[in-house]
Parts: sequence; C-alpha cells; structure tokens
Amino acid sequence: MWQRLKYLLSEFVVVWAYFVLQKPVFMMCNASKPYALADYLSVAWHGAWLDATTAGYLTAIPFLLLLVSVWWNKLPLRKILTPYYIVVMLLVSTIFVADTSLFAFWESKLDATVFVYLDSPKNAAASVSTLYIVLRVLYIVVLTALMSWLLWRLTPCKLQALSGWGRRMLATVCALLVGGLLFLVIRGGIRVSTQNVGTVYFSSDQYLNLSAINPVFNMFASMEFQKKYEDEFRFYPDERRAQLMQGQYLVADTATTAVLNTKRPNILVIFMESFGATMIERLGGAKGVAPNLDRLSRQGVFFSNLYASSFRTDRGTVCTFSGYPGLPTLSIMKVPRIANSMPNIAHSLAEAGYQTDFLYGGDINFTNMRGYLLAGGFQKLTSQDDFTMEERNYGKWGVPDNLTFDRLFNMLKEREGSKQPWFTSFLTLSSHEPFEVPFSKFEDDHFNAFAYTDHCIGRFIERFSKTPQWANTLIVLLPDHGIPYPKQGERFAPHFFRIPMIWTGGAVAKPMVVDKIASQTDLAATLLAQLGIRHNDFEFSRNVLDASYTRPFAFYTFVNGFCYLDSTGVSVYDNVANRVFYNEQPSGNSQRVAKGKAILQTLYDRVGAINSGKYK
Repeated sequence: MWQRLKYLLSEFVVVWAYFVLQKPVFMMCNASKPYALADYLSVAWHGAWLDATTAGYLTAIPFLLLLVSVWWNKLPLRKILTPYYIVVMLLVSTIFVADTSLFAFWESKLDATVFVYLDSPKNAAASVSTLYIVLRVLYIVVLTALMSWLLWRLTPCKLQALSGWGRRMLATVCALLVGGLLFLVIRGGIRVSTQNVGTVYFSSDQYLNLSAINPVFNMFASMEFQKKYEDEFRFYPDERRAQLMQGQYLVADTATTAVLNTKRPNILVIFMESFGATMIERLGGAKGVAPNLDRLSRQGVFFSNLYASSFRTDRGTVCTFSGYPGLPTLSIMKVPRIANSMPNIAHSLAEAGYQTDFLYGGDINFTNMRGYLLAGGFQKLTSQDDFTMEERNYGKWGVPDNLTFDRLFNMLKEREGSKQPWFTSFLTLSSHEPFEVPFSKFEDDHFNAFAYTDHCIGRFIERFSKTPQWANTLIVLLPDHGIPYPKQGERFAPHFFRIPMIWTGGAVAKPMVVDKIASQTDLAATLLAQLGIRHNDFEFSRNVLDASYTRPFAFYTFVNGFCYLDSTGVSVYDNVANRVFYNEQPSGNSQRVAKGKAILQTLYDRVGAINSGKYK
C-alpha cells in the first residue's frame, strides 16, 4: 500500500508545485512596477491553498484508479494515466500561458468570457503578431511535454500485489482515509466556507491579489456564472424600460439637510446581523428585545421607513456598501468579475484620505467576502483568524459579539490622537441561527440572541461615548437584512424587510426622524453627500436627505421575486408565477409592478454588461 500512497503524494506535490511556480512567472511578465521578494513570497503563500485545491481535483482520477488497484493488481496504471496526464497538462498549460499573456491586454484574470471571443479567432488574434502566437503555442507544447513526462516517470510500472481479503480490506480503509484528506484539501478545510477565489485575497494592491489566484480554478469557477444575465427578465423593449426608469433614481445634491456638525467625521458602521423591524419595538416589533436601539433611535437621526434590499448577508453587504440593489437569482459577491467592478463606500472614503478597515468575528472567506471587501477599498480585514481558537469556537459562526465588540473598542482606542479620519465597518454575527449566545433574558432563543446583540451594542456605545473620539465620530447602525420572525403573515411582505437605520455619535448635530420611504442602498449617496464627496458612481443610491428626493420608493428582492412600494401602496411579485401575490391598495398595482420590472431588467442589463466586459 505504501507504494500507492507514495505515488499519489508525489503526483499531488508535483502538480501543486507547478501551480505555485506559475505565480512568480505571471508576476514577472505582467508587473507594472518592481515588487520585492517578500511580495512574491506572499503571493505564493496566500495562493497555495487554492493551488492545493486545484491539484486535489486533478489528483482525484489517479486516486480512484489506485483504489481499484487494491482489488485488481494487474491494473495497467501507466497505460491508463498517460493520456490523462497529456490532456490535463495541455489544458493546465494552455490556461496558464493564456492567462499570463492576456493579462496585459485585459488587466483581469482569464475566465470563461474568453469563449465569447473564440467565435472569431481571426479578430481575437488581430492585436498580436504571428510570432507572438507561435511562441506561446511553443511554450504550451514544451510545458505539456515536460509535465506529462515527469508525471509518467512518477507512475509505477508495476504495482505490488496485495493478496488476501484481509490485506485488501485494510488497504481499502487506508485508501478511503486518504480520500477523506483529499476531499478536505479540495474543500479548503473544515471551516464553514468552501474554497473560492476570494480566499487568496490578502492585499490592498489588487495586482497581488490577482497574481495569487489559480488560473485553472478561476476559469472553471467562472463557468458557473457565465450566463448572459442581460437575457434574464426581459420584460420590456429597451425604450419602454428606459421610460419607466426615468426619474426613479434621479436625485441631486441641491439642498441637502445637514445632520452632521463636521465634514470629516470618523465613521463606524455597525452592520447588525438580521436585526429587522420585527425586533424593534419602536417599529412595531417585539417588546423589550432591543431597548438600546430604541433609546439610540430617539437620540440620533432615525430613518424610520427604510427597507432592506435583499434577504442574505452576502447580498445585503453589496446593497449597503456598493449601493446596488439585491438580485433574486444572483449573489453579486460570489462573482468576482462583477463584484470587483462595483463602487464601494470604502473606496470613495479611502480616496478622500480615510483609513478603512472591516471587522467580522466569523469566516470572512464565506461567499467571496474577503475578495469583495479588499477589491472595494477596505485596507485591512480582521476576522475569526485573528482570535484564539477558544474565542472563535464558541458557536458555529465564530466569535460571539461581546468579544468582537471588545476588539472593536480596543482597535478604536489605539487610534486616539491620529489626525487621519477612519472608516470602520463591523459585521455582528450572534443574532443568527442557531442563536447560541452567552446571555439569558428571554426563553425564546430568537429574541434572546437579538437581545444579546442589543446589550453588546449598548455596552459598546456607553464605553465609546466616554472616549475623546466620540465627539468627532458618526456611528451608523444598520442591519444587513431583516428576519421573518415571529412567523406571522406573508413571508415576503414589507414588514419582514423593514429595517432600522440609526445615525448616532458626537458628530450628529441633533436628533431627528427621517420618515420618507427609502432603501438600504441609499446609505452610500446619503452618507457621502453629507461629507461633500461625489457619489455619481452609485447610480442606484439616492441622497434621501436632499430636497430633490421627491419620489420616495423602496425596491427589494427575494428568491425569484421582488417588491415595489411607494406612497400608492405595495406590490409583491412572483417572477416564476408571473403574478402579484401580495398587495396593498390594488388600484396602483399595475404601475408599481411595471416600475419594479423595469428596475429588475435594468439591474440585470448592467451586471450582464459588466460580466461580458462591455461596461466599466
């Protein structure tokens, strides 16, 4: 059995090493500035896990053959695997050479969009010389031959015979254990998230992040998302769609009500997991669950008629920081090509001189969150990996909120005396199923978990208000989405998507209530306008504190459906059944549905254009 395991390990290591060595070659061929040796090593180190995952996939076939060989000693392993090596190494080498060569033209990693250009190879090759193409074909042939030969040499000519039922059963058990390890390598370990492109992101320098990505993994992962999104939800001809969209997101900064006493406050966004209106007594929710949020809503600027734009954290994060409404059939965060093209509050503030960072006590690799945040301008990320094993293993999702709020407080205390303004975002996690928290106030586990997070918020605000930074800090309290609990009434009705937004802190000039209908996506334009920072890039975000905001409405999506609500009423529409299944004030239903359809069609047109490279 040792002979088989030795071969399998050797085959895996050689393929893995091939991927690791590709990275310095890619960097040397495409770097626009000199990089230090430490940068090359960092790229190789952070990309190594994704390289191992890809090598694991390519080792799966040899593993299965070795498992068969335990019971069939005469299996001609070399004869079977040689064609496999040639095909796989031809594919790997072609992707590597193409990725390295095309980056200079596209400034992005090779992905499935390359197949769009294969329809016209003559036009695709028009920008390069014949010699350029010939040399790259030669590189592919040489690399394929070299790697295939090396793997062929590692493959045993003859396997040691295993006789007897007992020995074969023992060998089978050993092989299955190795298979389990191989599965963990492919999956990316035992953490909540599975392996994705975003796990390799580690730097504020996007070129280093891109260099760390395994091109083979990226190519095949992108195929999952290689759709013509613009072909989805084609409700109207373009002219009719444009007519319906006219004026819906047209808001100027002509007469903005100033609610802050400074143009350059420090900004803290406390992004509250699932903390919808059903948990806020002032919004008609459960009594006594969130006394601190109720109190803070009376002391600061309270946006009382705000609605989440989606229903999951990955979607809500993009809605909040990129001002892009949620989509019913697509998580933008999971598609790096689209996610990395989105504007971001962090990027806008970084350009204005802010220090930016993000804190989350869970797995920040989940749903490509790391990649999205770094590409969006967050310069430093703190996650469960920065806590002890004891702290992060308290619950399924990671570090409980009391410990992460302590870390947040200490992080901010360290900045006392700094003249550079900062923008910090903190995503809580304890108010999430299975609702296991070190707190006991309610017998109902849902209410108890939310009460715990509210308690942590109140304690943090009390401590931070006594620091010198309080006077110049704006704290934005905003959920990522709502929660359908208690389960009463229609699951997708506005009540479950209504969320609070509270602006508090010493930078707030005076308490006030903003009762206009608004969306979670409006934070970007509203906040940046208060600071006098342009927000043109956030085309679906509106400055709701401006006098020009005269057509208030909210739009949100759920699993293949949407809701449009304004002063005329509410329409909740099922895209599959093609019907409205919940409405308020039916007389305005047709116009609301038409506007909602136009928004949805426009959003998919935009992501389709980004995904195909036709929109920047």
